[in-house]
Amino acid sequence: MTPVIFGFVVLLTAAFTFLNGFRDASTSVALAVRTRALTPSVAVLLAAFFNFVGALLSAGLAVAVSQAWISLPPGNGGLSILVAGLASACAWGILLWWRGIPASSTHALVGGLAGAGLASLAVGGSGVGGVDQSLLFQVVLPLVLSPLVAYSGAFMLVYPATWAARYTQPNVVNHRFRRSQAIAAGAVAFGHGLQDGQRVSAVLLLALLAAGYSDPGTIPLWVVLLSAVMMAAGTLFGGWRISHTIAYKITRIDPLRGSVAQIFSAVMLFVGAIGLHWPLSTTHTVTSAVLGAGENQHFSVTNRKLVIRIVGLWLLTPLATAALAFVLALAMTPFAR
Repeated sequence: MTPVIFGFVVLLTAAFTFLNGFRDASTSVALAVRTRALTPSVAVLLAAFFNFVGALLSAGLAVAVSQAWISLPPGNGGLSILVAGLASACAWGILLWWRGIPASSTHALVGGLAGAGLASLAVGGSGVGGVDQSLLFQVVLPLVLSPLVAYSGAFMLVYPATWAARYTQPNVVNHRFRRSQAIAAGAVAFGHGLQDGQRVSAVLLLALLAAGYSDPGTIPLWVVLLSAVMMAAGTLFGGWRISHTIAYKITRIDPLRGSVAQIFSAVMLFVGAIGLHWPLSTTHTVTSAVLGAGENQHFSVTNRKLVIRIVGLWLLTPLATAALAFVLALAMTPFAR
């Protein structure tokens, strides 16, 4: 039974990674397309390439993440927890994509693993070790801090950007910032690959350890390739429903503010992934930066009802996936023995 459940984990991880790239493509392509810095086809190809490269280079970080993230019980019990957590995260991701709502895949996954772990404890099995710290450092703190930092930083950076362009013709300003935004779009995609690629690879490493197929501290090549290829493939299809929300519905954005938002978001993702080893949600970071840059104008341009709805669903995400994973894990109890 262990090989069969392990196969389900690999398939669900591939699906989760595809959805991750599909939904989060909006973070790098939406503004570039909105401000006509890039055409839709070029923006998607650029994002897919840099997501692929970022996910490949995140392999070294994945081992550290898998060791410091959570611990699963060995055997079918641990694999069943992964199946339930991944399935709930995929289902929630599809639902929010259909509604055009940007939300964090990482928060959905951590919530799902927590709910599945509680179900395992409820039937007398082993739970997920370290899930309390994971919820604190990968859900609660990033949910509170990263949007605030992204919003405030993008809002403040609009001031020096507009001051530097105060004597320049508007068409020249737009042309220059469209060029910088094309670069920033690739940087955001690369940062997304670094951030999310390591967590996807960490899931597969945990599955390998639970099944007894791998030793701690090693990462097979196929794990890295699967993460990078599926993330790039998902990006190529592009979640245009969410892109439309970010680029057109939240606030009004121009090339200057779009460039500021994406440059600051990319810096946050790089510092979080490489410098501080903090898990940052690309979706939360970019969405908040877009809102902050768009708010720094002389007239009201924000759809506040939509923003409140998005924030509410951000708060609901880990709770909803935990509840769904709890039910799925209970249903899988006969296979976890």
